Amino acid sequence: MSSSPLSKKRRLSGTETKTGSHCSSSNSVRTDLSHTPANGMAKNGNDAEIDEGLYSRQLYVLGHEAMKRMQNSNVLISGMRGLGVEIAKNVILGGVRSVTVHDQGVAEWRDLSSQFYLREEDLGKNRAEISQLRLAELNNYVPVTAYTGALTEDYLTKFQVVVLTNSTLDEQKHFGDFCHSKGIKIIIADTRGLFGQLFCDFGEEMVVYDSNGEQPLSAMISMITKDTAGVVTCLDEARHGFESGDYVTFTEVQGMVELNGCQPVEIKVLGPYTFSICDTTGFSDYVRGGIVSQVKMPKKIGFKSMSSSMAEPEFVMTDFAKFDRPGQLHVGFQAIHTFQKKHNRLPAPWNRADGDELLNLAKEVNSAQTGSAKVEELDEDLIKKVSFLAAGDLSPINAFIGGVAAQEVMKACTGKFMPIMQWLYFDALECLSEDAGVQLTEEECAPRNSRYDGQIAVFGTKLQDLLARQRYFLVGAGAIGCELLKNFAMIGLASGEGEVIVTDMDTIEKSNLNRQFLFRPSDVTKMKSDTAAAAVKQMNPSIRITGHQNRVGPETERVYDDDFFESLDGVANALDNVDARMYMDRRCVYYRKPLLESGTLGTKGNVQVVIPFLTESYSSSQDPPEKSIPICTLKNFPNAIEHTLQWARDEFEGLFKQPPENAMQYLTDPKFMERTLKLPGAQPLEVLDAVYKCVVTDCPHSWADCVSWARNHWQCQYSNNIRQLLHNFPPDQLTSSGAPFWSGPKRCPHPLEFSTSNDLHMDYVLAAANLFAQMYGLPGSTDRAGLVKILQEVKVPTFTPRSGVKIHVSDQELQSSNSSVDDSKLEELKTKLPTPESFQFKLNPIEFEKQTKVSVFHSLFNLCSLADRFKLIAGKIIPAIATTTAAVVGLVCLELIKVVQGHKKLETYKNGFMNLALPFFAYSEPIAAPRHKYYETEWSLWDRFEVTGMQANGEEMTLRQFLDYFKNEHQLEITMLSQGVSMLYSFFMPAAKLKERLDLPMTEIVTKVSKKKLGKHVKALVFELCCNDTSDEDVEVPYVRYTIR
Repeated sequence: MSSSPLSKKRRLSGTETKTGSHCSSSNSVRTDLSHTPANGMAKNGNDAEIDEGLYSRQLYVLGHEAMKRMQNSNVLISGMRGLGVEIAKNVILGGVRSVTVHDQGVAEWRDLSSQFYLREEDLGKNRAEISQLRLAELNNYVPVTAYTGALTEDYLTKFQVVVLTNSTLDEQKHFGDFCHSKGIKIIIADTRGLFGQLFCDFGEEMVVYDSNGEQPLSAMISMITKDTAGVVTCLDEARHGFESGDYVTFTEVQGMVELNGCQPVEIKVLGPYTFSICDTTGFSDYVRGGIVSQVKMPKKIGFKSMSSSMAEPEFVMTDFAKFDRPGQLHVGFQAIHTFQKKHNRLPAPWNRADGDELLNLAKEVNSAQTGSAKVEELDEDLIKKVSFLAAGDLSPINAFIGGVAAQEVMKACTGKFMPIMQWLYFDALECLSEDAGVQLTEEECAPRNSRYDGQIAVFGTKLQDLLARQRYFLVGAGAIGCELLKNFAMIGLASGEGEVIVTDMDTIEKSNLNRQFLFRPSDVTKMKSDTAAAAVKQMNPSIRITGHQNRVGPETERVYDDDFFESLDGVANALDNVDARMYMDRRCVYYRKPLLESGTLGTKGNVQVVIPFLTESYSSSQDPPEKSIPICTLKNFPNAIEHTLQWARDEFEGLFKQPPENAMQYLTDPKFMERTLKLPGAQPLEVLDAVYKCVVTDCPHSWADCVSWARNHWQCQYSNNIRQLLHNFPPDQLTSSGAPFWSGPKRCPHPLEFSTSNDLHMDYVLAAANLFAQMYGLPGSTDRAGLVKILQEVKVPTFTPRSGVKIHVSDQELQSSNSSVDDSKLEELKTKLPTPESFQFKLNPIEFEKQTKVSVFHSLFNLCSLADRFKLIAGKIIPAIATTTAAVVGLVCLELIKVVQGHKKLETYKNGFMNLALPFFAYSEPIAAPRHKYYETEWSLWDRFEVTGMQANGEEMTLRQFLDYFKNEHQLEITMLSQGVSMLYSFFMPAAKLKERLDLPMTEIVTKVSKKKLGKHVKALVFELCCNDTSDEDVEVPYVRYTIR
């Protein structure tokens, strides 16, 4: 997924308006905790540098200012059961100043169902002390300490943010009110079986610097009126995208110059291309041009204390289909605390008497309510379920609530994104049996001194046995893959006769450590799949897991063949590209296997579940294609940051990657010339010209030659080409209608003059020369003084703009000019190219590395515009943060539990979408697989014709027999038959070819037409059909699975 640049709708480099950057209240006390990070690394804090190598993906989500504020926050997390350790893990990965983990309790069997940093040998030991040892390894920049004493008001003043989990209602109220009075931000999180609760109080005056995290928008102006509320009209090539209440500022306005650099102005949207601003009657007349840019304005928001908010709660909805659920659960959770205080225990799993008592307690709690917290009528069945499941402790629920809670910690520290106001409740009751009449017994769910006791309390032992036997294929061991494996280990997937097979061909990089929490600095350069598999074996030694290093695709179908897929119970994708997702989706449809699909983009995440014969597949619906940038806009008329970035990336690849690749193919591949000459339009000429320059005219022999090439290339791109453009289209040029040519999206450029005293110019030449040298295998240099000396000797030809040079204004002009190729020039190039045998050196194509700042790219981009977002867009880097990943995977694993149980109802499953920045959550039923029909037979994408190729006599079916089979058995006349891209039969086929094929076996025709042998691993072929029915009408039919072995 990458940014989709639009012609007029621009994303700016600015992030947020600075009005003070400290997140802690003036009433809170800052304390340097007495510990130092591992490996001697510098502590986070005011003077700390942000390690961009580690935090690169997260920086694209939060920005530098927010990261700096986060590095000044000390965080206390109380309660180190499954939920607490999940929150701590995500907060530590995020990079706060310090984390203190607190717990006075010791590890019990039920903790092991979700506390991934406790082992069986840790039973009876303090949870905080054991967890601290393993949490401290996550991020060397974040000191982690354990505290095992009682929480006191004085102790809490050491922290800017406090998180309470596994706490009593009395503790929540007491510390909640205390923190509110002292300006300490507090988050209270709790999970009970399939239920989750979250509360936030960030004080009476919290400043939110950026409520949604989206890049500020910008648009080009075509008109501004003089009025009491001036109306701004934007160019109509793209909607401005603003909303009423947004603030904007102006630049480059001609005429009404009073607006340029003005203080941010609030707007009212009038339409997709218009909005009104302040009184403009006293301003000068608008002439033309101008850019309007959105400004993120700080907002002050206030929170109620815990006690006040209990009586008058505000809820964030997590599922709009359960509109009344938060109010019911608000009472239910209070009833749980009352029960626990009365009996000094939780209600027993699925105990009917405890359920009845909890219902009575809930009624008492509700009757005592005086504010909006009182519900009209309690949902008795729901409240009893709260009782039945209260003792449960589920890893997926903790992952979801823990991910959301950790994001709230980051909001509290940074003022980045809108906090939860103030209560969030969540449930996943759909995970229980679909049969409402089936209720588990107390005996089935009683504790067994098993590591799965917390899960058995909810689902009983039958599900545990099913999970242990599952055989799952996990594709990808990155951020989502690591979180999935952690949850697999906790829930006991493949802990018996089953197996998890995880494949990932990548090695671990430093930037992975910020999100892929199974990896440590010592693992860098190791294979992801093997390292992740070993890490989860530590969490649960019973899990049977195998690591592979294979890419999934046609090239590995000998490994992941029919036998492999047919042995699976399901597939989970943890991929980072659409092509691989669609490939796995096709495989799952073919083999009829459930697919769990998920993805993240910064604070956004989604989950899709694909169930055979029930839902549509991943490929059934696709995002619209990204809007491309016109070539002429890139080359001659860039007007947005995305344009300069894309131009710079194209320039990089056009200099250092494509020419040497083509040149090496020319030198090593005898069929290169033949292939090249078959390319359409002007491409043969362009490719051969680039090869000729690469191996003849531009070929350097020394470092000085490389510098000379770089200096002349600079002159061509940033001076000569611009001067020629301005010669063709002078700054005062008018169009045929009398309007200025350089207006609207066309911004008049200015040629540059090279100077050795300009660092940017020198950076460009030095980097370009080094890359050019690397391409030819020559030694480079970083000696700037030596570079200046060489540059003084470089001869730069004098340039004079020429008349008659055609510069295309539109892509249509460019295409029409490309339709005619100069054959004589092409022939001349073919003869001038030296023979491959005459070359003895090797060219090295250079890949643009998205994680490394390539200085020539940075320089050539900056010569066109100024921005610091170039790596994000140019490297097509996906912004990522651990909190979203954890929350999304929690939802994935809830769907996994439904799949393993064999749920059959479409409404039981949930596709989910979230944006933690807003915060926003939405769930929907998966879309049912579309139904089609021929005659009276209904079918969907999951259906197919099953045809056995080998007949009873031991001979394979011929094409004639195949056609007859469909005519006789299904009353379908096949008009076309294909296998992959090979056409095997068609009604318009020449008679001689048809006669030749009719009596050949099907596999022989496939081999003959495709010119490929069938591998021994291939058990069946897929045929696509076009058919007519008995009335000679076209009918849509399923594909054919033709079994050959």
